[in-house]
Amino acid sequence: MSNQVCEIKSVRDNLLNEISNGLLSEEEYYESSELFKILSDFNRLRLMDALNTHELCVCELSLLLDMSQSAISHQLRQLRHKKIVNFRKENKKVFYSISDNEIIFLLNKLHNKKKSEK
Repeated sequence: MSNQVCEIKSVRDNLLNEISNGLLSEEEYYESSELFKILSDFNRLRLMDALNTHELCVCELSLLLDMSQSAISHQLRQLRHKKIVNFRKENKKVFYSISDNEIIFLLNKLHNKKKSEK
């Protein structure tokens, strides 16, 4: 079995400096990890995917995803708290949409990856 660690201590300083300059701040990594945490939930990911192309109300999301309106509302509350979705009221309905183009980009990448695997 070969050893999986460097046997000599020799580093490429220029390369490490270049990489270090491109890394995010700790705060940016924390914010990103929070986003990935919230999107890692199965139901929230489905919900976000449903909102990817159209704004929808809670009752539409409930029918589409076969979830109770209270479960949908709970998930949307968490997404609103993280400023991931926007909402607007129209008469007695509240419509939700994705607030961040980067999330739309991620969801589209997910679809493209799944299509290319078929």
